[in-house]
Amino acid sequence: QLQASGGGLVQAGGSLRLSCAASGHTFRSYTVSWFRQAPGKEREFVAAVRSGGSTYSADSVKGRFTISRDNARNTVFLQMNSLKPEDTAVYYCAADSRVILSYIRTSAYYIHWGQGTQVTVSS
Repeated sequence: QLQASGGGLVQAGGSLRLSCAASGHTFRSYTVSWFRQAPGKEREFVAAVRSGGSTYSADSVKGRFTISRDNARNTVFLQMNSLKPEDTAVYYCAADSRVILSYIRTSAYYIHWGQGTQVTVSS
């Protein structure tokens, strides 16, 4: 199971750190990603970290968001800086042990999902 936390209300330009804690899995072998979904929009890829530590992020968050993992704590973090109102969404973490690089940005290829955490950025 995945447990996402760390969301909240922040002013534009502020920062938040999201956490995705895993239990009951061989966490270190999983690719873990963050997706987000704003009202009326489709779920979109934000960032991913593979089991070996390679990271990938959407162009819209590059230079502002950083994904990292702590396998000892079975946790993946999403550090979000310079937040913008358009970052407002429910953020979900997802994990899968078999998703290949070509599909890392595609939500349908992830089996395990957290419950989501709301991020609201005010202007």
